Amino acid sequence: MAAEEEWLEPEAAAPEDAAGEVVDAVDGEPGDPHLLLGNRLNLHLYPRGCHRLLHLCAQRAPQLLEVEFLQLSGHEDPRLLEATLAQVPANLQHLRSLVLRGGQQQDVLGACSRGFLTTLPAGLSDLARLAHLDLSFNSLETLPACVPQMRGLSTLLLSYNCLSELPDSLGAFPSLSFLSVSHNCLRTLPPALGSLSALQRLDLSENLLDTLPPEIGDLSSLTELNLASNQLQGLPISLVGLRSLRFLILHSNLLTSVPSGLAHLPLLARLDLRDNQLRDVPPELLDAPFVRLQGNPLGKALPASHSAPETPVTREMPRLFLNSDLDSFLVTPQGCLVTLACGVRLRFPAGATADPINIHYRLRLPEPRLVPLGPHDALLSAVLELRPHGVAFQQEVGLWLLFVPPRARRCREVVVRTLSDDSWSDLETHLEEEAPKRLWAHCQVPHFSWFLVVSRPVSNTCLVPPEGTLLCSSGHPGVKVTFPPGATDEPRRVRMQVVHMAGRELRALLEEPGAAASPLLCLSQRGTSSFLQPVTVQLPLPPGVTGLSLDRTCLHLLYWAPPAAAWDDITAQVVLEITHLYARFRVTHFSWYWLWHTTKSCVQGLARKAWERLRLHQVNLIALQRRRDPEQVLLQCLPRRKVDATLQRLLDRYRGPEPSDTVEMFEGEKFFAAFEKGIDVDADRPDCVEGRIYFVFYSHLKNLKEVYVTTALDRRAQAVRGQVSFYRGAVSEEVPEEAAAARQRKGADPLWMATLPIKLPRLRGSQGPGQGQGASLSLAPLNLGDAETGFLTQSNLLNVAGRLGTDWPAVALHLGMPYRELQRIRHEFRDDLDGQIRCMLFSWAERQAGQPGAVGLLVRALEQSDRLDIAEEVRAILELGRQKYKDSIQRASLAPRDLAPPEPSASQSPESAQA
Repeated sequence: MAAEEEWLEPEAAAPEDAAGEVVDAVDGEPGDPHLLLGNRLNLHLYPRGCHRLLHLCAQRAPQLLEVEFLQLSGHEDPRLLEATLAQVPANLQHLRSLVLRGGQQQDVLGACSRGFLTTLPAGLSDLARLAHLDLSFNSLETLPACVPQMRGLSTLLLSYNCLSELPDSLGAFPSLSFLSVSHNCLRTLPPALGSLSALQRLDLSENLLDTLPPEIGDLSSLTELNLASNQLQGLPISLVGLRSLRFLILHSNLLTSVPSGLAHLPLLARLDLRDNQLRDVPPELLDAPFVRLQGNPLGKALPASHSAPETPVTREMPRLFLNSDLDSFLVTPQGCLVTLACGVRLRFPAGATADPINIHYRLRLPEPRLVPLGPHDALLSAVLELRPHGVAFQQEVGLWLLFVPPRARRCREVVVRTLSDDSWSDLETHLEEEAPKRLWAHCQVPHFSWFLVVSRPVSNTCLVPPEGTLLCSSGHPGVKVTFPPGATDEPRRVRMQVVHMAGRELRALLEEPGAAASPLLCLSQRGTSSFLQPVTVQLPLPPGVTGLSLDRTCLHLLYWAPPAAAWDDITAQVVLEITHLYARFRVTHFSWYWLWHTTKSCVQGLARKAWERLRLHQVNLIALQRRRDPEQVLLQCLPRRKVDATLQRLLDRYRGPEPSDTVEMFEGEKFFAAFEKGIDVDADRPDCVEGRIYFVFYSHLKNLKEVYVTTALDRRAQAVRGQVSFYRGAVSEEVPEEAAAARQRKGADPLWMATLPIKLPRLRGSQGPGQGQGASLSLAPLNLGDAETGFLTQSNLLNVAGRLGTDWPAVALHLGMPYRELQRIRHEFRDDLDGQIRCMLFSWAERQAGQPGAVGLLVRALEQSDRLDIAEEVRAILELGRQKYKDSIQRASLAPRDLAPPEPSASQSPESAQA
């Protein structure tokens, strides 16, 4: 189900660049006179938010009457928070949304801490217009008495508190449409819950419920009901009366049976019954495609204690929510559920490890040596590394990887791939849909290594016994392989993949209206030995061709065995048995087979071109400059279908030339960008070699990099008009000369793909090259961080300072600097924006020298200030430093093998490595 906080976040975000202005007005400074003309007041991220609101109330600011959205932190002092909230009804009479969430702070393990809020002042019930109330991540043990009196509420969020019961007065909300009470301690529900006639979404997951009141069936408007991870042993029959229900989530309970009438709910699209104690399921539910039943002992006899346990089973498990600046966590024998900021979830069951173990994780950028792709595979995620490698768990660990689903799903499947014993293998993968464009790939892992998500043609496997067997394709029923008795003297595992090719593409390639081809068949096996008896392969005839009207001289059976460069026409070497719809032939070893119908006599070279076209993606290259900082250049390689939507999203912050002409690229193909005509890269980056930015194209990833550029030319006289060119292949020592690049636009050199203009505007004022950073301020040398996690040097910090611009007050506040210090810096450097930024950043860095976690705090502050571009640059600098540190350790033979990235498998074909 959708997260409860998504109701407000997009609408209640503070306006860009307003962080400093909010504080100006709150502290009594003149600030921006138009600041509070809006309807939002966000004080949850600023120190002493309650003091600031009290100050505004004391001033009787007339703009407060227009505020409709208020956010305060639940981590404020409880008495101060209660006193502040008591002033809200009299001063914010038009308030529609009140957010008092905790969770902005983390404990030592990185988990979100609960706020201190335990009650609310009674006067809040006077907020007649209040429609949205968020009290999540606090310490409420009972629902405050004023809440049921807020009759206008449409959304009430109470998740992650300590509630053990809900009052009967909860049924008094005539307009409540969304109620979330997940992650509490509820044991029962009041019957009055059934009076919420307008309720559409109800989340009661992660509680201690063992029964449900029959009145829950009276929720006539309910569309989503989440009861996951409770202790339910049965369901009331009244649930079958929820005629509007679309999603019913009941996984991880103790259910032994469910009402059969659930299968007849007219709108039900998902019924999740995984991990229960179901033994008998009504046939209507067994046959329903929207029902999930994994993890149930169906058809197994269970002890009587499972059907009617006398004592409820308590299954509380620690939950960790880790921020992006943490790279490890502790797992104890008790087990835990872990959510990582990078889109990864882990479930360690109780007893998975006998002793506490520290788990390290890292998300690596994909590159060919870390990504084993077959010729028709597509990468859907970055590479996740979990350490220590190879440690076997006593119970399998659940792993969930988030990815964006591929556009084309016909005859394709998604699998999680892992490295084990120096070779890559596919894990049994289940998909769980979180939203239309967000899927989780779920698998069980026995030990840790590298993991990634891959889309591939549907794969069918079987174990061929000496008695023989039949293998059919699930993607195309007409493709079959028959193994006769005696084909092998010991069981042998074989695999089949089928790839489809659109007929119009083949006809365009051959320039022949009647050309057609069957699906492309790939057969593989473990080992290289041939079969003892010929194996019969059946392929469907090409579309539009039947055995009755077939001209055999136009039929070609093509064969390709990696790593050969070309396809072979083996029509004359085999006996083709033609039926009305199919062609059959016999082979003794496996490879690639393709059946063509064409009047061309020599098709081997054309087959290779057609096969490459199956794997090619049509893409465009873009180069945009940030509007408020032209030295920041965004480079991206996009599939053609995504270009318009991406530009529409970016052009409010970036500007630049039209995208390049369409070019074709393979999945996993290397290319690089070279800045030319006086433009150079302005930072030491791990993906930069001799000033050229290294890329690897993956069709389902962003393929995006933001680069800061500079020039040695004098920008005081005129603007610098340079360019960036894109070339195929790895970065080489010899990049074509700029004059040659102009000729390559006409197609003279196959390595050149595109050239796009870059313009650095003329500098205003007297500042010349080399006079910008550090010219008016004496800075003491310092290093922020440590050798193992990465350093930020004085030069790195100067680069960061040069990019911040007017965003520096927001960054300073997120770094925890007091507002009075910001005022002092503004006064001391009244007419020098660069001086303000450098003084702020270096004064903070000097105080943090030698402190652990300082670099992570800086990255998080940049992210919270919407400067993700600088945060990514800092991460790249740290990654470069960490890699150099590890390389130095390995050269000294001090590093364990875990630190070295995996090498490509020896059995991997050149085509797979390239793709």
